[in-house]
Amino acid sequence: MQNNIGNDEKYYNEQDKINIIRMREVLDTLPKFCRQFFRGIEPTTSARTRLGYAYDLRTFFEYLHSQNPSLRKIEIKDFSIGILDQIEREDIEEYLEYLSLYEKKDKEITNAEQGKKRKMSALRSMYSFFYKAELVTRNTAELVNMPKLHEHEIVRLEPNEVATLLDQVEAGDKLTKAQLRYHEKTKLRDVALLTLLLGTGIRVSECVGIDFDDIDFDTNGLRIHRKGGYNTVVYFPEEVRTALIDYIEQRKTIIPEEGSENALFLSLQNKRITVRAVEKLVKKYAQNVTTLKNITPHKLRSTFGTNLYQESGDIYLVADVLGHKDVNTTRKHYAAQDDANRRRAAKMVHLRENK
Repeated sequence: MQNNIGNDEKYYNEQDKINIIRMREVLDTLPKFCRQFFRGIEPTTSARTRLGYAYDLRTFFEYLHSQNPSLRKIEIKDFSIGILDQIEREDIEEYLEYLSLYEKKDKEITNAEQGKKRKMSALRSMYSFFYKAELVTRNTAELVNMPKLHEHEIVRLEPNEVATLLDQVEAGDKLTKAQLRYHEKTKLRDVALLTLLLGTGIRVSECVGIDFDDIDFDTNGLRIHRKGGYNTVVYFPEEVRTALIDYIEQRKTIIPEEGSENALFLSLQNKRITVRAVEKLVKKYAQNVTTLKNITPHKLRSTFGTNLYQESGDIYLVADVLGHKDVNTTRKHYAAQDDANRRRAAKMVHLRENK
């Protein structure tokens, strides 16, 4: 990977700094003993993961503060670690029930299965840490079952829908007059971005962090920063290569804002494009292709994963390319494809020749 723009700090390092600053702000609202927990898990977690845990634990302690008459008299940051031993299994079960629907600052907040599971994971992690450190006598959170996640059918684009999507991005068909005003300026960027997502299966957070020096056209390799905090190289097909080269020719003529000089994908404001902007971009084009499916960047990732699995039949390859640490995660998502393969295998076996 050649570094053509200098030694600008990587996007993910900047994001880590932002997350660390936010983390300090959230820590000031949590019980003081939580600092020991976050110091303890720092070597094995990313700044983003710790920040997510901090937000989720804050919700838990706010719940205790609002629901428990004796704790209501104490500021949350003054809670002692002893309250963890006082909490019963039923208290945590009631907390999970509370998460289904509650109000905060006059705003109604709901949590489905996934949201409850994430908050429960944070609680379990904290209890486990203090239990192993022998600072609490009971690991109460471990006694509560994790919320069951119901399997959802994979939503993805069919091959004809993928072709229609990319054709529409190029032509600007069905865009409103307001959207068409910017289409000529963003067309090459949008084609390159969507082709890249569909052709590699990378996450939208990985996509927005790509710099010029992350691309190697000699090998069709792309260096990305994975969700787990490590760097890896994925490879892209010729169609992605062509779309990237076309866009980069235009990108070289754009003067970016300070701090975005090395960013591959820029917004209309000539700053590094954001995750939210890519989500809106995908929605804008996809709603003209299908109204029955809610297509998001993650659904484009599912489309790639399904296509790769149908072509290769190799679940381990799909897990590796998608960056899943556990192949069972991949297998769970593509179970329907497994069934289709098994049905196809049944038709391949012939015990006697047809008479």
